[in-house]
Amino acid sequence: MPQSMRLHASAVTAYGRGVLIIGASGSGKSGLALQLMALGATLVSDDQTMLSGVDNVVHMSAPESIAGLIEARGIGIIRTDNTSARLYLVIDMDRAETKRLPDAHTKTILGQTLPCLHKVDSPAWPSAIMQYLKGGLRYPE
Repeated sequence: MPQSMRLHASAVTAYGRGVLIIGASGSGKSGLALQLMALGATLVSDDQTMLSGVDNVVHMSAPESIAGLIEARGIGIIRTDNTSARLYLVIDMDRAETKRLPDAHTKTILGQTLPCLHKVDSPAWPSAIMQYLKGGLRYPE
């Protein structure tokens, strides 16, 4: 049976893999989405993301009223291309990663358990996320 929900989150997609960016207001969701877009990602939605689960897959899209719009603090609301995407990765901006090589984290959304990254305070972090989307992780044997 299909499930759906609207979540206070931003989302982008790159390399056919959707990223849901969750966190409290002011945690940097839109800022991270803009950084990922500057590296080649495409906006799915900013601030509010529609999630629908069908056949063990979660799809993300923008509510019609904000499709193709993203907030840039200090600039305003920017127009951009947007698309829908299959959810692949969750990024939790409310949790800080403290380990250099962290343990695997997960987040369950609409019954699907997905990999989850915690916020990292590094200028290379958005680039590392893009490479993660492109190539995945090498897990210890």
